[in-house]
Amino acid sequence: MKYLDLTLPTPAENLACDEALLDFCEETGGGEILRVWEPAQYFAVVGYANKVDVEVNREKCRAQGIPILRRCSGGGTVLQGPGCLNYSLVLDFSKNDLLQTITQANRVIMERQRQSLKNLVNADIGIEGHTDLAIAGIKFSGNAQRRRKNFLLFHGVFLLEFEIPLIEELLKMPSKQPDYRANRSHEKFLTNLHRPVEELKQALRCGWNASEKLESIPDLSKLVQEKYLREDWNFKF
Repeated sequence: MKYLDLTLPTPAENLACDEALLDFCEETGGGEILRVWEPAQYFAVVGYANKVDVEVNREKCRAQGIPILRRCSGGGTVLQGPGCLNYSLVLDFSKNDLLQTITQANRVIMERQRQSLKNLVNADIGIEGHTDLAIAGIKFSGNAQRRRKNFLLFHGVFLLEFEIPLIEELLKMPSKQPDYRANRSHEKFLTNLHRPVEELKQALRCGWNASEKLESIPDLSKLVQEKYLREDWNFKF
């Protein structure tokens, strides 16, 4: 598996990069990829089918200059920013029977993530809902999936030193929530890992055997301009 540690200047470029890597692997049949990146500014990201006004406090985001974008994968709405670590996996499920369905892939990938991180924290890490990682029922990582014909994108975020009260301010209670959340507020439901970001990157890299550096990425300019910067994409629902 190839490894890419790359944070691009804008939220739109970072979201576009994940989709572009998925499309590149699908089109070329290239190898698998693990990417990590650290957002430098705050922005809200809704899942593919989310309705912005249901999930996000749009007026407060606008007042604080926090952009709202839509990603290509499913799942719920998140707030990104300093103190987060994002990862993106592009995997070839045509060659792996364990990844053939969304449910199977969720289970297999989340277990591998759990095993990769278990030595970083002095507590048991649980897999909750479909794609959450949590400690004692308090979530520190959410994840989502997008599939093409042969390759899938599985990406997510880890809260390390994030300003969780800002999530309470800018995101509404999710329209859909896993049973284990039990209607808890964002502040009561989420926690930071409080681990150095480089430790987490190394754990992921070892866990996925990502030994070879990816030297270049596809051109993102068209995807950014024609999709991730457009209101008819970001506010389509």
